[in-house]
Amino acid sequence: MRWTCVVVACVLSITAGPGFCREIHVALRGNDSNDGTPERPLRTISAAAQLAQPGDTVIVHAGIYREEVAPPRGGLSDEQRITYQAAPNEQVEIRGSEVIKGWTKVEGDVWQVVIPNTFFGNFNPYADVIKGDWFSPRGRVHHTGAVYLNGEWLAEAASKEDLFKPSSGLRWWFAEVDEEKTTIWAQFPGVDPNRETVEINVRQTVFYPRTPGCNYITVRGFIMRHAATPWAPPTAQQIGLIGTHWSKGWIIENNVISHSICCGITLGKYGDEFDNTSANTAEGYVQTINRALANGWHRDNIGHHIVRNNIISHCEQAGIVGSLGAAFCEVTDNVIHDIHMRRLFSGAEMAGIKFHAAIDTLIARNHIFRTCRGLWLDWMAQGTRVHANLFHDNDEDLFVEVNHGPFVVDNNLFLSKLNLRDMSQGGAYLHNLFAGAITVCPEPNRKTPFHPPHKTEVAGLASIQGGDNRFLNNVFIGRGENTPMPEGAPAPRRTWITGFGLSAYTAQAMMNLTEGNIYLDHAPPAQNEANSLEIKEAPFCRLMADEGMVFLTLTTSADWANAGREIVTAARLGQTAVSQLPYENYDGRNLVIDTDYFGRPRTAPTLAGPFSQLEVGEVTLKVWPH
Repeated sequence: MRWTCVVVACVLSITAGPGFCREIHVALRGNDSNDGTPERPLRTISAAAQLAQPGDTVIVHAGIYREEVAPPRGGLSDEQRITYQAAPNEQVEIRGSEVIKGWTKVEGDVWQVVIPNTFFGNFNPYADVIKGDWFSPRGRVHHTGAVYLNGEWLAEAASKEDLFKPSSGLRWWFAEVDEEKTTIWAQFPGVDPNRETVEINVRQTVFYPRTPGCNYITVRGFIMRHAATPWAPPTAQQIGLIGTHWSKGWIIENNVISHSICCGITLGKYGDEFDNTSANTAEGYVQTINRALANGWHRDNIGHHIVRNNIISHCEQAGIVGSLGAAFCEVTDNVIHDIHMRRLFSGAEMAGIKFHAAIDTLIARNHIFRTCRGLWLDWMAQGTRVHANLFHDNDEDLFVEVNHGPFVVDNNLFLSKLNLRDMSQGGAYLHNLFAGAITVCPEPNRKTPFHPPHKTEVAGLASIQGGDNRFLNNVFIGRGENTPMPEGAPAPRRTWITGFGLSAYTAQAMMNLTEGNIYLDHAPPAQNEANSLEIKEAPFCRLMADEGMVFLTLTTSADWANAGREIVTAARLGQTAVSQLPYENYDGRNLVIDTDYFGRPRTAPTLAGPFSQLEVGEVTLKVWPH
């Protein structure tokens, strides 16, 4: 089965000539019966979407638009795409919420409002239960509804009685739905909600096509908030506040995306009768992959999205998620923070970025902080490049799960307490700064796919024995003489081993290539490593943020600054053991690590770590923006 949105060629005009494409204007002063000119704008973005043809640009003027935009068609190519953008220098918000008045005080800080179910139409978030594969409700029921006080959301209580108990930290709401009405109770400490801006979720998404195959759409410059999104596992349709819905060639750029119950941006899978029926098994996901291949998962049809320069926050599952549809993409220069911070529910899909099958995808120059996991590459990271990202204040920065490689992780700043969770093999870690711990584990119980180069077809399945990684020219920071030294464990054995430096890899089944790394403050080096350097002194390493800028202060020694290293090339990395493939750049070009974290050129001999230039002594570097 294959899907495509209806696409129609650009409007032809006798006066304008063939290929004429137009601007369609939307403004709060407009009317949907207008023609969309600047003088006669439409009132809703949805009405403009119904008119927009390939090559058209929908320009939205200042204001708050409370609607769910479901584009019925996409463009034909990069040159004939449909573009939705905020008017220059105008603030445009699209919200999935509505303002609610008529609150009555119940007791203390608790107020209630009664809303007829007809208000919600055919979708009531307060009756919509969050569920699905790999979801853990933690012993209670959760809904996709939310209550917002002056833009900030309250948390759903487990019961109405909990609202009347003493609490600290979060403010709470609870709802009951019967056949005719929805009653919502909420805590509003010290304020009258009828005199403030109180909103509730009423729409599942903000910008999401209802049918797959709406290709070549650009969404630019909006503030998008408040979506009642469902749980988005890799085995089901992945619906986000904004999502591409199994398509090709979207550009999502320069937006502010926040307050999605589950996911902010989705680049993922279509839906079918098999959604959430995998019983949480690897075998179930393999069947999902096979069905996707039969349903058009191919580089000619899916992926190739660009997600750049967005600010994404306050999503309780993931900032960006994508199963299969995140292949052949570029995810660059985004700020992602405050993801899965309330932790009222749990599961196996939470991260700043969570991708399955990031085949030939670039993840570069993103700033990811205050998340559970910064970046989670789960299954089929092959040809993926993770380059020059800044991670800090996460529970863990990078989790690579059951991948066979080749994938490349270079010039990143890993500054949280746990930098790398490695349940994969075939990764190349080059010129990174690891300021925290690394934990590793084989996975002999699951067989996961690898692919022919630059393709989605499955070449074979294999388990994770562990190892077969490359660690070249990195800098590791230990914890003084008490740096933990893990005990060795025979492989394969599903046991996590944690340590600093490369000490956790001593028991891996396959050998790692280690060369040219620098180990500071008693971080243990790899065994029998060529050209390593140990510096016992503890470097001063501190991160500071100021008005959107982030500065890293550290101390460097002459030994570090004078330890020249060779430029890393694909020839030095060899081939992966399982997929039997060489290391390439994500776009198929020859791989040479000839730039640093800032994009400055590297010349031989180069410095270990992410910076190609460092003064001796205490230095302060502005590490965000690049």
